[in-house]
Amino acid sequence: MSGFETIYLGDLRTQNVHLQSGNSIITDAPTDNQGKGEAFSPTDLCALSLANCIITTMGIYAKNQSYHIEGTKAHTVKHMENDPRRIARIEIHIQIHLLEKSGEHAKEGLLRIVKTCPVARSLHPDIIQDVTVEFI
Repeated sequence: MSGFETIYLGDLRTQNVHLQSGNSIITDAPTDNQGKGEAFSPTDLCALSLANCIITTMGIYAKNQSYHIEGTKAHTVKHMENDPRRIARIEIHIQIHLLEKSGEHAKEGLLRIVKTCPVARSLHPDIIQDVTVEFI
């Protein structure tokens, strides 16, 4: 397992490298917490991890069932609280492009994934996961 490497660049910024692929992500502290807000914050990535995990797991399910969900989109909003500073709620609206012939079985399977993807199961239960799904 290759893992990841994080380097603190100073000025509340990090560079994170996926060692297997060499891809990198920069994080920056948000403007409401002494940062410049010039990149994703660590808590942004946490919220986005939920959206990405749901869609990726839906993609695995769809592929195994021979459904096509290409073009599916998610809009994610992270809500923070203070004292202690933490993510209070992650709001995600997913629009799934699903052919009508896929039917209710496909919709039921995809909806089940919202609460059962690995990130959804890993987040603290105090974080509200407000996920809506719209089939187009």
